[in-house]
Amino acid sequence: MTIGHRRIEAIAKGQRGSFSRSQAHASGLSDRQLRRRVQSGVLQQVGPHAFRIWGASRTPLVDLTSLLLDIGEPCAASGPTAAGLHGFDGFALAPPFHVTVPRDRNVRRIGSIVHTTSQFGPLERTVVGGLACTSPCRTIIDLARCCSAAALARAIDSAIRDRLASEEQLHRRIAALRGHGRHGIPALLDVLNGNEVTRGAHSWLEREFLRLVASAGLPRPATQQVLTRAGDRMVRVDCRFPGTNVVVELLGYHFHRTRDQLRRDAERANALMLEGFAPYQFAYDHVVHEPANVLTTITRALQASL
Repeated sequence: MTIGHRRIEAIAKGQRGSFSRSQAHASGLSDRQLRRRVQSGVLQQVGPHAFRIWGASRTPLVDLTSLLLDIGEPCAASGPTAAGLHGFDGFALAPPFHVTVPRDRNVRRIGSIVHTTSQFGPLERTVVGGLACTSPCRTIIDLARCCSAAALARAIDSAIRDRLASEEQLHRRIAALRGHGRHGIPALLDVLNGNEVTRGAHSWLEREFLRLVASAGLPRPATQQVLTRAGDRMVRVDCRFPGTNVVVELLGYHFHRTRDQLRRDAERANALMLEGFAPYQFAYDHVVHEPANVLTTITRALQASL
């Protein structure tokens, strides 16, 4: 046994029996030597650029390790495959494997699903069991493209339960990625909002607004207050600052105004103003990306109401 072969066996031992062509070259084995070892049955070629020590066990984890070594960096398990690695409820590690590579790479593998992305920075990736995969938050965002609402809800709940992600982290990654052609984000926001309702809590945007107000030392507003009626409908506002006429409505990112909604919004605002209230509206982007402007507006509104 050559020194090169002993070196590559040591490397393969730490990689579930697999190694890449570049690792073999770095250990002193040429392509010709690799080909001879494959022909003699010492090695098994499992991809254009990956090999496995003959006799190594075959499991989904072993096969995924071989695939990632074959594709090479930068590459990460993603989607349902990453969900299986993270241990999300309802997901198991099984082929066909999903992997993601930067958009400038042209990679195809028969039997595997290769995605490309322009957003592949450190916040999007992590390592689980020695394998590169997308971060928990990015994995959930990717799942929104292909999973049902029920499956997505299970993934979110298990990620939060196992402290792999929080609702705040998810919303911040959604805000960062939504402008890059991310499919499924409206569906993901719907699931997040639905999950929060079933937990008996306020929406994330409302909680973030309350956190923002508290951080500035402003008085805490009362939430979900019914203040008046507009026709046959009650007017319930997200936040009302006690002792003042200042009320706040928070518009989530997936909030879309149809013609009928615009009419109802005008009726609500008119009914509030007729009762002497000063209604203010803040969209998702205001709270997430322009918190200083939100606080300035609220501070001035509270001062004007005294």
